[in-house]
Amino acid sequence: MQSMTRTVLVTGASSGIGRAIAERLLRHGHTVIGTSRDSRRFTTAHPHFHAAELDLAETRQIPTFANRLQQDFPALDAVVFAAGFGQFGGLEQFSYQQIETLLTVNFTAQAFLTRALLPRLKRKTQANLLYIGSEAALKGSRNGSIYCASKFALRGFTQALRDECGKTGVRVSLINPGMVDTAFFETLHFAPGSQPGQVLLADDIADAALYILQAGLHCAIDEINLSPASKVVEFKK
Repeated sequence: MQSMTRTVLVTGASSGIGRAIAERLLRHGHTVIGTSRDSRRFTTAHPHFHAAELDLAETRQIPTFANRLQQDFPALDAVVFAAGFGQFGGLEQFSYQQIETLLTVNFTAQAFLTRALLPRLKRKTQANLLYIGSEAALKGSRNGSIYCASKFALRGFTQALRDECGKTGVRVSLINPGMVDTAFFETLHFAPGSQPGQVLLADDIADAALYILQAGLHCAIDEINLSPASKVVEFKK
């Protein structure tokens, strides 16, 4: 691993995986710009942390946000796309607006933000685009048609983008975690098992993210799949 200091944008930094990654990067001396819909949800006195508000459901805001971000932080050389949410059920249980919002936040907005940041990132000697996918990108499952579609789209996007960026210093990576013990499941009717080995921790994903961001320029880490040692799903009463 290399020891260079990075300036990293982390979306969804106020909770869950995004927060764990942001905190891990700060502990290792990197500068972090953390976004959330409400920047007051994650504040810290750390001198290398900067909070920014960004609602990925409002895609019209993204080009302006990205332009201002790169002006304020010209050293920006990595982005971790950790924002997203889950919604599950039979297709006919979704309203048309719910379908649009889920696909927008989990995929379209991430493509918009990548598009806005990519030209300047390509001019860097080294830059990273790291996306947090899901095991739902590997296999479709019952009651997951829209969520799986959003994650399959993200995975296909990263595979194609990786090829597009192959002759530049931009490295495109994807982490596909299984179920992680975060607030993601608070509004869902199911959750991972509560016993050791039945669920991943957000810190597990942060470990993988740090490994990717600290890898040398010669090393392209395409995709990492992480699973709990024993997959258990518990349904809420």
